[in-house]
Amino acid sequence: MELNKYIEHTLLRQDAAREEVQKLLDEAKQYKFFGVCVNPCNVKFAKEYLKNTDVKIVTVIGFPLGQSTTEVKILETVDAIKNGADEIDMVINGGKLKDKEYDYIIEEISKIKTACQGHNLKVIIETDLLTKEEIKLACELCIKGGADFVKTSTGFVKNGVGARAEDVKLMYDTVKTAGLRVKASGGIRDKETAIKMIESGAVRLGTSSGVKIVE
Repeated sequence: MELNKYIEHTLLRQDAAREEVQKLLDEAKQYKFFGVCVNPCNVKFAKEYLKNTDVKIVTVIGFPLGQSTTEVKILETVDAIKNGADEIDMVINGGKLKDKEYDYIIEEISKIKTACQGHNLKVIIETDLLTKEEIKLACELCIKGGADFVKTSTGFVKNGVGARAEDVKLMYDTVKTAGLRVKASGGIRDKETAIKMIESGAVRLGTSSGVKIVE
C-alpha cells in the first residue's frame, strides 16, 4: 500500500510561520504526497513553490467553525481557486444542521461547488459534534448538494477525537453508491491508524504526521 498517495500533508495552525509552511512543502515533494492542505493565505506561495511537481494544493473554506455566511464562503472559494487551489475543503454549518435547516445546507454546498469551477469540493461535517444519525444525514445532504467528498473533521474541536474508523465506514457506506469519496482527517498520527482509515473506506488522509506515517 503506497500510503503517501493517500496523504494530504497538513498545516493549518493559526501561528504557522512561512518557514514551517516551506518545510511542509519540501516534505510533500520529498515523499511524493498526494497533496498539501494549507490555509488560504498560503495557497499562492504553495502553488508557486510546488509548480513543477504533482503535489496538489488543498485549502480550507469557512474554517474551522463553518459559521461564515454562504456569500463569504463563496468569495473565499473564488479567491482560493484564483490563487491556485486544486481542491477545496469547506466546513458545513453545523448550527443549521442542528436546526434542521437542510435546504440551507444543500444550497450552500451547491453554490460553493459551482464556485469551485470543476475542482473537487470536500465538505467537512465535523463528526465529533454529531450523532451517528446526524453523520448519515449530513452525508446525504452532501450528496444532494453535489459535493465530491465528505470529510470527518477540522481537527479543531476541543477535546475532539477527530476521525474514527466506525464513522469513516458509516460515511463511506452512505455515499459510495452516489459516487462520493471519503477523507479522514483529525488524529491520524501513525501508520496503524492510517491503514485502519483506508480499510474503513477513506481514499484521502488529512494529517500533519505524514512523514512519520510513511517512515
